[in-house]
Parts: sequence; structure tokens; C-alpha cells
Amino acid sequence: MNTKKTVALVLGSGAARGNAHIGVIQAFEERGYDIVSISGCSIGAIVGGVYAAGKLSEYREWAESLDRMNVVRLLDMSILNGGYVKGDRFFEKIQDLIGQPAIESLPIAYTSVAVDLLNQKEFWFQRGDLINAMRASSAIPSLILPVTLNGQMYVDGGVLNPLPIIPSVPAGADYIVAVDLNGPAEQVINEVSEGEEEGPAWWMSTKGFFGKNKEDGVDDKAKYSPESWGRLQTINMMFETMQESLTQYKLAGYPPDLLISIPKDISGFYEFWRAKELVQFGYETALKAIDGLESPKSNYFSFPKGY
Repeated sequence: MNTKKTVALVLGSGAARGNAHIGVIQAFEERGYDIVSISGCSIGAIVGGVYAAGKLSEYREWAESLDRMNVVRLLDMSILNGGYVKGDRFFEKIQDLIGQPAIESLPIAYTSVAVDLLNQKEFWFQRGDLINAMRASSAIPSLILPVTLNGQMYVDGGVLNPLPIIPSVPAGADYIVAVDLNGPAEQVINEVSEGEEEGPAWWMSTKGFFGKNKEDGVDDKAKYSPESWGRLQTINMMFETMQESLTQYKLAGYPPDLLISIPKDISGFYEFWRAKELVQFGYETALKAIDGLESPKSNYFSFPKGY
């Protein structure tokens, strides 16, 4: 008889900050919880899908091996399609790791949330090809090509539901735990690691798509300032502002048992080369949250405070 407490995990959208999801999952497993359901949006759908497919450790090893140039190589921009990122290279790697399983074959319940543009509504992928479900959920408007499946066009679920709590309810788990990657800023980062003098400057070489050209010697703070933003950064900031507002609305409508809030300024959305520290941050944050969850005196919604 399984005596473990069960968790339905909700993994929100947030690009590179999604590496924190890996640490959160690790923390819950180490503390003896049984994750019986995953619902995710965008990077949450990707990390959650890889976990449900049983390949999270392999994905983590790959993610932590990425440096700046590896990330550049994953960006397969299509000039013929208006400069969109196609995403083929990234998902080819995901498919190398997990194969091409059907969602209904996974050992735990899984939902990927996308937006059906033609019908202008939220769509839940709970059956069919897992890779397609991940791609549909993570197609950021104006940046990544929409995904066309069976005559429908899908984009990032964060357009309508960046923290998809409702799909986790049918699992009947002891706790619904939501991981929000757009939490209140704590001014904890957007710093360049010691010894990495070039910071995000390599993005600025892509003809203004990522950032405007700057003179040598610009300090790191200036590199992250709005004056240095290119098209990618500007669109993303607008998208994240929208998602933060939507998240608060969703939380008010259906609060989870535990909210783990990852500060939105923990990393730039494109800093996938910082996976190791983001995994560790998610792990440490989740351990503190679990301590609150297990405390008999604790009101464990939410951690940390902020909403």
C-alpha cells in the first residue's frame, strides 16, 4: 500500500526560468512525495513532459551542459517565415532524449496547455503525440512559429493560462502544488557570473533582433537596461507583463494548496546557459516551501509571500 503523500504539480511558463522546475521536482521526490499528475504551460509543459516520460535526469544533464554558443545553435530562425524561431533543433534534441511517446502511454497524468488561435480558446493536450503537445504549448507569439495540427493553429498557452491549475484537479492528489515562474521580483539577479565578461552581449550581434549594438565597456547593469533591448527582449517583456496579470487572476479563482513563487528577475528569459544555478535555486526554494507545507502551524499558501 502506497503511504506517500501525492502531489499534482502545476508548472508555469517562464522560458529559461523553467530550469527551476527541475529542482522543484527533485525536492519533492527527495522528500518522499509521489507526483501523480503534471499540468504545464510552455517550458512547464516541456519539463513536465520530459519528467512524465522518465527522462528528467538526462534532460537535466543536457540542459546543464549548455553554454552561450550551444544556445545560439539551437535558435533556428527562419528568414522566409518573418524571422521566427522554428524550434526544430531544440525539439529534435528532446525527441532524442524521450522518443515520441503518446501522452496516454505515460505513467502519470499529463496535460499540456496551449491556445487554439483559430477558435480563440484554451486547449488541453491530454492525448496524442507528446512532442507535438510540448511544441504547441511553447510557441511564443511573434517569436516562435505557431504549430499547426489537424487544421488548427496553436501558440503558447501563456497567452490565456500561464499557470494551468484546473487540469490538475481530477487527479485527486493530496496537494495541488503550483510553481509560478513570474513571481514578484526580488532584485536577486540579472547579474553575469564571475568570469563571464561578455554577459549577454553576444545576443546583440544578431542584427538587433536580440539587442541593440553597444560600445565595448558597457557595464552589466546597462546591458540589461531597456535601452539595450532588441525585438526579442521587448516582445518578451510585454508577454511576461501579461502573464503576471493573468497568473494573479488564475490564482484568485482557484488557489493551489501550495504556491512556489520563483522571482521573475531570477534570470533573463533567454539565459538557458544558466541551468545549473536555476535548478539549484528551484531545489532550495522548494525545500523551504515543503518545510512550510509540513509544518502544523503553517498556512502554506503561498511561499514566498508576494501575491
